[in-house]
Amino acid sequence: MKSFAQFSGGNLNNRNVNDNVRKGELSVDLSGKTNYTDYKVISYDNDTTYIDTTLTIKKVYKYNPRRKDNFELLAFNNIGQTYTRLGYNFRNESWIPNMGATAKTFEYFNVENVHYYYVPTPTSEILYKNAFTQGQVLNSFLTMNTSRQFNFSVQYNGLRSLGKYRNQLSSHGNFIATFNYQTKNKKYKIRGHYTSQDFSNNENGGLTAESLANFKSGNTEFNNRERLDVNYTDATNFYIGKRYYFDHEYNFLKENDSIQKQNQISIGHAFTYETKHYDFSQETANQIFGESFKSVVNDRVSNKTMLNEAYINFESPYLLGTLKGKAQYYTYEHAYKSVVFLDSQRIPAQIDGNATSIGAEWHANIKKFHLNADVNQVVAGDLTGHRYMANASIGEKDKFFMKLEVSETSRTPNFNFLLNQSSYVAYNWFNDFKNEIYRNGNFNLDTKWIDISADYTSIDNYAYFNDAEQTQASQYSGTINYLKIKAENTFKVGKFSLTNTVMYQNVLDGQEVFRVPELLTRNSLYFTDYVFKGDPLLLQTGVTFRYFTEYNANAYNPLLSEFSIQNAEKIGNFPIFDFFVSGQIRRTRIFLILENFTASFTGRDYFNAPNYPYRDFSFRFGLVWNFFI
Repeated sequence: MKSFAQFSGGNLNNRNVNDNVRKGELSVDLSGKTNYTDYKVISYDNDTTYIDTTLTIKKVYKYNPRRKDNFELLAFNNIGQTYTRLGYNFRNESWIPNMGATAKTFEYFNVENVHYYYVPTPTSEILYKNAFTQGQVLNSFLTMNTSRQFNFSVQYNGLRSLGKYRNQLSSHGNFIATFNYQTKNKKYKIRGHYTSQDFSNNENGGLTAESLANFKSGNTEFNNRERLDVNYTDATNFYIGKRYYFDHEYNFLKENDSIQKQNQISIGHAFTYETKHYDFSQETANQIFGESFKSVVNDRVSNKTMLNEAYINFESPYLLGTLKGKAQYYTYEHAYKSVVFLDSQRIPAQIDGNATSIGAEWHANIKKFHLNADVNQVVAGDLTGHRYMANASIGEKDKFFMKLEVSETSRTPNFNFLLNQSSYVAYNWFNDFKNEIYRNGNFNLDTKWIDISADYTSIDNYAYFNDAEQTQASQYSGTINYLKIKAENTFKVGKFSLTNTVMYQNVLDGQEVFRVPELLTRNSLYFTDYVFKGDPLLLQTGVTFRYFTEYNANAYNPLLSEFSIQNAEKIGNFPIFDFFVSGQIRRTRIFLILENFTASFTGRDYFNAPNYPYRDFSFRFGLVWNFFI
């Protein structure tokens, strides 16, 4: 997903803004009736920002297929593979469980990830980035308003990369179409989207023991990574999802455009229908996964969910903001082809059911203070759970902003913890797990000098995949207590800048099932200035250093597309240096990156996960090009 942020600078009316790029403003010629703030990006929560074409160090961090900062993730060797988690965020846990196969979902657009737009002129963006051998990343996006009332957008993200190792091909696609409409009197509003997303990966199980030794030794005979043997060359997993979503609302009272607020009453309805499928296929069953029922493996699971929400909004000065009452009806089906009888256990073909929840939200502003509360409780059906959240904040981001939030979520573990079927005998189970309970308290402080965030999370009944010879779904009977503190700041001296991001983590209880590195750091030293006569090019170049301490990272399991606990190997304690050159010419940003350029002399002991080496030195390049008017 593209990254958006608010521009700095003031009103651009009646000005040629080609020279205003250095101020972070939109580099287009605008009429006296058009302002850069008219190019709006509207989030799922109806927060509004503006399309951002500036060049900053954060754009370098987000120049990846996810279009997000990967500070707490470590990418696997090939693009389009999965990521190792170096940190966790439990702030927004939902009471609704997911299908599972979470290693395939890092680039998946959920309902909350889809944005809507309002633009005075057709607006588009193209991203290109080269891949690892025979492939590329190409994202394209177009949005326009056919009138002041109706906007639509179309986006397609495509990725294909053969990779450096054997049987490592990645092929992904995300198609997203959105619309939003409101009547002229603004009484009726509707928005919605359709998504079709597929993620296909050839899987090799990582390097064999002999190949690991050859890799670590730095033997130049194996600099061509295709010469290294892998555990298998005939496996593929595939994840596909399709979703239909719309949300519409009718306001009974005329909207007041004046500064003085008035009472408002509206009713609304939101609908989500989503289907997902996950396949794992292998031409010949491999003993790594244990005994199998069949010589050819073709595992497939289907997941269908539907969520209907009815709500009523009250807005009044007497409420200090908005009060929303809501009721949700959720149905689910997690299904395989047939029943499995394993010893004395009967493993059903599917689990299905429904759940009804009721809740309320309150959003209030008291002078400079902002208060929010959200309560959701399951009251009937086959699932149990709840979500309670409250926060208070003051100030504005990028100036002075402080926020304190507490939340508790009780939810059924993901469906693949409850029911799983496979051609491999050990990967068949039907469990009756307790609800996971997440309690989180977090604090944010954003200033001009430093940004600090702190999270303390307590987890009961944590569901995980164990470190048995063949991975099994398990549930932890104890309590996990997890502390995370992160700080970020930038020092500037003339045209040089040093941006630092440091994160400290401590698992106080539950280290046997929940592992993270104690320390992560990312430090970028870079130079920024305009070059050439007339300042046509904004240049930014420098070096980024990344490091995390050694720990027992989870092992990747391609059969489940999940990560499991392991105690045999540690990863980390290796430096990663990336050299980058980025430039901006009008609305085009160009990126040249030398990834891990010190790999040849810092040692070959860098890994994403057990058996999976991190990336060797590689040259990456590409661009992001925005079109307006």
